[in-house]
Amino acid sequence: MHTIDYIIICVYLLLIVLVGLYLQKKASGSIDSFFLGNRKLPWWALGASGMASNTDIGGTMIGVALVYALGTVGFFIEIRGGVVLIMAFFMIYMGKWIRRSQVMTTAEWMHFRFGTGRQGDAARLISAVANLIFTISMISIFAIGSGKFAGEFLGIDWKIAALGMATLAMIYTVSSGLYGVVWTDVFQGILIFLAILYVTYLAFTTVDLPAQFQTSVPLQDGSFKTIDVSLDDWSRAFPPVTLDLPGSYAMYNLFLIAITFYFFKITVEGSSGGSGYMVQRYYSAKSDKETGLLSLLWTLFLMFKWPLIVSFAVLGIYFGIHNEVISDPELVLPIVINNFLPVGIKGILIAAFIAAAMSTFDSTVNSGAAFWVKDIYQAYINPGASEKTLIKHSRVSSILVVVLGLLLSFTVSNINEIWGWVSMGVSAGLLIPQVFRWYWHRFNGYGYAIGTFTGILAAILTKFAGGNIPEYYAFIISSSCSLVGCILGTYLTPETDRKVLENFYTKTRPFGMWRKVKGILPEHIRKQISKENNRDILSTVIAVIWQLSLFMGGIMLVMKKWDNFVIYLVVFVISSTSLYFTWYKHLGKEVQITKEDVEA
Repeated sequence: MHTIDYIIICVYLLLIVLVGLYLQKKASGSIDSFFLGNRKLPWWALGASGMASNTDIGGTMIGVALVYALGTVGFFIEIRGGVVLIMAFFMIYMGKWIRRSQVMTTAEWMHFRFGTGRQGDAARLISAVANLIFTISMISIFAIGSGKFAGEFLGIDWKIAALGMATLAMIYTVSSGLYGVVWTDVFQGILIFLAILYVTYLAFTTVDLPAQFQTSVPLQDGSFKTIDVSLDDWSRAFPPVTLDLPGSYAMYNLFLIAITFYFFKITVEGSSGGSGYMVQRYYSAKSDKETGLLSLLWTLFLMFKWPLIVSFAVLGIYFGIHNEVISDPELVLPIVINNFLPVGIKGILIAAFIAAAMSTFDSTVNSGAAFWVKDIYQAYINPGASEKTLIKHSRVSSILVVVLGLLLSFTVSNINEIWGWVSMGVSAGLLIPQVFRWYWHRFNGYGYAIGTFTGILAAILTKFAGGNIPEYYAFIISSSCSLVGCILGTYLTPETDRKVLENFYTKTRPFGMWRKVKGILPEHIRKQISKENNRDILSTVIAVIWQLSLFMGGIMLVMKKWDNFVIYLVVFVISSTSLYFTWYKHLGKEVQITKEDVEA
């Protein structure tokens, strides 16, 4: 890079740290201000922050690698988690369900659902530990992705680069909590958006791909194999039934089975309510209406991520046509930046991707630290701790989860390896208990605790003792063990207290198996709730189609596949119109239950 590029990057890093230090006082009043911004942050800032947090460097490098090697098949693979299809569920109903609890963390929510007795404590403690494991795993993905990215430009080992970036991001995260996370994310989001516009314009005006070209895929021994690709296959509108790929990508050859599991996994995950920094945005929202608005903005902004990914893939192929084929798909991103961007623009773009890396990192660290402070230290070790002590623990625990995440990253060889395990192994171990808690009144805290423990244990054993098995097998193993644990734990232990269930139902108003509980409400209120629930279910199906058409339309635009673009444009217009009538016009008009309704 030129000196000007280094100056731009240094100025950006300095500004981010200064913003974090400036907001330190605002975040130091209480742990509510540190982790939730006192629930006073505007919905548009939370939505923009969410978009920036989802545009992480590790995920972007995975996306670019998969699309470069496989075309739109890479997009369909990333339905496993990288497409963030769960936003459709959050936008329609899950976001407002989460906000209604008025808690700080997913683990604290367990007391809201299962009570403050032993079963509630068991569920809360295991949830906190499981989410800390998930947080540490996500930090390792950040470390590998950002380290490879920065190391390529600085000419240093990726581990040193990862350590440096983690340290800088940690300074403002530890200083300013969610205030710093959200407002730096908004600033970083603007920078990311400018980068997206420039790279997309560059790819669109520079490259017209030929009918035949070459890409590369990784092999099991760490080497790479060049493969011949046709443009029609690379830019196909719909997923194939089977593939014929060598090496590490051979796990996707039974593609119809793989993508079926990905859709199933996303449906279950979206229905589960999720956890981590995504959920934290909804705990921070002011109202049910604002959860819908921030989700809508979040999803619309996320759409731009995929034209960016495809643009880098197109430029990577173009580079291979005129030079040597890029062998390692995970290095397409830095190679394209090095070879296609002029002085100054290169510095801005690298700063934008550092912003993307840090925005994911800061959100993950802030939400992860809350599990230790709120759900372990304050709940069970020192219930009488002062706010000053809790803030101190918030900062110390933020540093510790970063250190553990970095240590884990040093044991992993590539991003896709750890991302596949996290999205299809660890997540699978959490999913079944997360789903049951919303929709099944008989499910209790012991069922949650045992189901989560067995699922996470199965994911860890599969990772370190199962060898290189397909991701959907890992999903089946973890989720099946979790399912058995949930059912045994629930039926071998007492039910949750009736008053706790009634309080949960009247505040949350979920659909599912709640017939025995919702009888406490008058019939006219039950009918209103059923009407809202049925409308939400229909709208969620439409929203998934809407989100896929939105993202795929942008992809086809960059690929210049006009016939496919028109197909997705028509689907987008129809689904958008449908969503307006089934969802948007009802925002802010949800069922309201008074104390008199419950007593009646």
